[in-house]
Amino acid sequence: MSILVTGATGTIGSLVVQGLASAGAQVSAFVRTPGKQSFPTGVKEVVGDLTDVPSLRAALSSVRTLFLLNAVTPDEVTQALVALNLAREAGIERVVYLSVIHADKFTNVPHFTGKHTVERMIESLDIPATILRPAYFMQNERMVQQVIQGYGVYPMPIGSTGVAMIDARDIADAAVAELLRRDGAPAPLPRTTLELVGPELLTGESVAKIWSAALGREVAYGGDDVAAFEAQMAGQGPSGLAYDMRLMMAGIQKFGMHGAAGAADRLQAAIGHPLRKYGDFVKEAIAASQAAPSPVR
Repeated sequence: MSILVTGATGTIGSLVVQGLASAGAQVSAFVRTPGKQSFPTGVKEVVGDLTDVPSLRAALSSVRTLFLLNAVTPDEVTQALVALNLAREAGIERVVYLSVIHADKFTNVPHFTGKHTVERMIESLDIPATILRPAYFMQNERMVQQVIQGYGVYPMPIGSTGVAMIDARDIADAAVAELLRRDGAPAPLPRTTLELVGPELLTGESVAKIWSAALGREVAYGGDDVAAFEAQMAGQGPSGLAYDMRLMMAGIQKFGMHGAAGAADRLQAAIGHPLRKYGDFVKEAIAASQAAPSPVR
């Protein structure tokens, strides 16, 4: 029996595959396009799609444990509910689901409420699962890194309430730990929810200062205007996603994004190493951009 990882070519999924393979687990990577990514030796590539029931049913037929990660798409909820129903049909009683922190609080944000719907299914059917609820990914900053470095402005309107940003590598480490724990247990384990948060609360102003220190020149916070943020996002991708992100930013400004007391300490104990700090991520991101080859002219 093996562990099936959906979203296996994405930021989190690929790290989960690597972590499981390094731990000696038998891993199946569920991918839409064969050969798109090189996986560690021993990882089985399984081609299919979360919207294609026959391929997903076949992929689930020979695994013991499921890591369910759904991309933010218009049919995200349908994909997740179908996947969980098919997993139950296949007799899978070991599941780790990647949700989002405050899924029950940001009720007007489409992809938050979608994930909360999936959480409610897991709860109502008493599916033996771990629900991982990560805060804002540090790696999201890569989308705006060129703006930060090129224009000296941090444009994400995260406000001043506080965001416990977390590194995607720590999220993946938590997922790997839970998958191995569930997969190795002699019987299905009780359902649990884990908040995945970073070690510090960040604001728009404090983030700008961290970039300023790392770059050696001033970076200003662009402010809390979520309408302007939506307009910028809409120029780079689907308008529906841009509006979804606007609503999320408004929620972050209002509620913040941080776990319950002790959440960071519990996570650190679970993954067995210190949580990565935002300043270290920024230094790595800057070094990577400086090492990248210049575009051919």
